[in-house]
Formats: sequence, C-alpha cells, structure tokens
Amino acid sequence: MTDNTSAKVWDNVPSPFCGIASDDLKIEVSGSSVRVLANGDAVTIPGFEQPVTDTAPRIAGKPVSLAEAVQRAAAILKDARLPVFSGFGTDVNDTRAALALIDKVHGVFDQARAGGGVRNLLVLADSGWIATTLAEVKNRVEVLLVFGSDVEAAFPRFFERFVWNKETLFGQNPGQREVIYLGRAPSGDAAMSPDGRRPQVIECAPEHLPELAAVLSALVRGASLQAETAGGVPVAVLEGVVDRLKRSSYSVVTWVAGQLDFPHADLTVQQVCQAVTALNKETRAAVLPLGGQDGDRTASQVCAWLTGYPTRVSFARGFPEYDPYLNDTARLLSEGEADALVWVSSLSVAPPPAAELPTVVIGRSGMQFDKEPAVYIPVGVPGIDHAGHMYRCDNVVAMPLYPLRDCGLTSAAAVLAAIEQSL
Repeated sequence: MTDNTSAKVWDNVPSPFCGIASDDLKIEVSGSSVRVLANGDAVTIPGFEQPVTDTAPRIAGKPVSLAEAVQRAAAILKDARLPVFSGFGTDVNDTRAALALIDKVHGVFDQARAGGGVRNLLVLADSGWIATTLAEVKNRVEVLLVFGSDVEAAFPRFFERFVWNKETLFGQNPGQREVIYLGRAPSGDAAMSPDGRRPQVIECAPEHLPELAAVLSALVRGASLQAETAGGVPVAVLEGVVDRLKRSSYSVVTWVAGQLDFPHADLTVQQVCQAVTALNKETRAAVLPLGGQDGDRTASQVCAWLTGYPTRVSFARGFPEYDPYLNDTARLLSEGEADALVWVSSLSVAPPPAAELPTVVIGRSGMQFDKEPAVYIPVGVPGIDHAGHMYRCDNVVAMPLYPLRDCGLTSAAAVLAAIEQSL
C-alpha cells in the first residue's frame, strides 16, 4: 500500500468489509472523511465512507469519559450471571480481546451472522467436504455452478476478480469459462463473460432447493430417476448440468451460506457436497462456501484457535463448551437465560437487538439505537483508524489492514482489555 501524503490518497488499500478481501482500492482521506476513488462496490463504499458522528462514550445516553464508561461496563459484567457477547464485526485483535474478557466473566461467545456459517460447519463436522480456495478458482475453474445464491449481491467483485480475471498461472483463457446458476437468478450482469455470454440460469422456488440438491447428488452418483421434473425443473435439464460438470476438468460449486436461510438448510448443503465428492471419482471438482462479510469469518478463526470451536461457545462452567443451538444469542435472549448483552462491532453500524436487559455496545461510530444502551463506547475501525488483520472467506489468507486516518477513537481491543483489567 502506498501513501501519496500531499493529497492524502492511499493506493492498494485492502477492504475489511468484503469476504473476498479486495486489496486494490484507492482511498482519499480528508480529516475524518473517507472517500473511495476507485475499485469500490456496494459493500466497500458504504463501509469506508460511513461518517464519524460519535466520539464520546455514553452511559444511558449521557456523554461521559472513556474511563467512566469502562467502569460502568465492568460493573454490569460483575453483576451478570450469564452475559452473552455478540455482534463481532471485528478483526483478529478485537476478537482476541473479546474472548479473553468472555473467559474471565464466564460469558457466551456468539456472532450475529453465525447462522449461515453454523450450517456449513454442521456439514463439515458430519461428513466433510472437498473445498477449494479463491486462488484455485481464479487459476483453474472451468465451470462454476452457483447453487441457490445471488453471489454478486453479497460479493459484488467476485466475478471480476476470480472468474473473469485477465490472467491465470497455467495459461487458461478465463473468457471461455462457463457459469451456471441453479435455483436463483443473478441480480446483475457480473456473471456475464467479457465477450457478452450470459450464464445459464435454471430457476426454482427457494422451497424446492432441498429437492434440487438431492436430485443433483443422485444424478452425479448415476441413479436413474423416474420423475420427469424436480422442484419444477425438468430432470433432463439437471442431467445436462451433471454431464457438463463431469466433462469439466475443474468445476466448482459455490453458495452464499447466509442466503440458504430455511429450516435444515445444512442437509441441503450436505447433498451438494456429496455430489461434489462423487464427481471426484471421474474428474476434479470442489466446493467454495462464500461468507465472511464484516469479519464474521475472522471471528470464527480466532475463536477456533483459542477454544477449539468456531462460535457459539459458552465459558459459563469455566471452560469452553460448544453448542450451536443452546448458545444462540437469539435463543438466550428470548428464553431469558442471558442477563447482560455485550455487542462488539467495530466494522458495522448495525445495532444490537432491542433487549430488556443491560446492554453494552462497543461499536463503530454512527450506530443508531431504538433504545439507548446502558453503555455505548464508539471505537475506531480496523483498516481505517488502526492497523489489524482480517481473514478472507476461504480461510487461507490473513489480510493486513492499515491505518488511514486519526480521528481520536481507540480500538475495540483496547476498550475490551480495559474492561477486563477493571474487573
């Protein structure tokens, strides 16, 4: 990353806001204002350009010093029997500091966006999968099958950077790649090839995705089906998809975990993964689960290092216990089991859920609340206000983040450490 100091323009800036970790942004900084000059998208532009509106901590809406806010947050945690910590749009250091505090107060670690990731993890733990990386997609993919998802809505630059890239390591012509959407149509034109070829789109209603996944898996394994349609899609069309995957030298099936949001979606993901496993008897194929917006993949990585589990971990009994159902924040709040909520989100201004219990927010400046929390401490953004590290959605690259400005806000890690020291 380079800094043209006179103009306050930064080149090759990595983004902490998108799961694919775009690292080629051009950013202009003027005082506390940030503007994306080049290579921004619908995710990164609002992430970088969110204005700084709050710099002073508040207790019940009243401005206070940072020390007073820290002491009040510590007092709430001292009185709590089971505090739940959620949010976690953070970087590595913020998450490490949060887990140290959670351990000390015997709380629960969860993530606001954990639902999709948990579904993937249930499949990985139960039957495994053959997964690939963004670099492998960029350099090897011949056929990309997008299952039940609108990739560009969540990752606007995915196709630009990893499918229609201009060069590959092995001399492949990316312009000849094929894209197939199964279950859901794309929202834009990002999947269209540079020469104007549109992807093949095979749509069905969301409730039929489980059926489509099961039929896809059966066809790959060579089963003979009596039905003429599956989920409203002709079986002959699905046979054509399977035939194309089998003829491909390297196919990838991808989905956005958060968009497969229906009961028992993990079983649908499992069927897709089993289809890919069966494809590898004849050719090369892999899955690419997409996620990681606003740091959720980073938080899972850090939690796994420190506890052995990715998320939804309780320290209530003095050691980490993983339960993807019992340690769900929404369930803990609705059942009245938690008696304090700590919302940690240094990347996003998404507020915590309204709850009738003491709430501490350690979050990005600019959060708006329907109900003022007991404590609100605005903090700096990793990759804008201070250095840090983020993990890419494929879990293999830790992207360094750099400070671009100084607006006087401390990091969430420093606030969390101060609370821990006050206990």
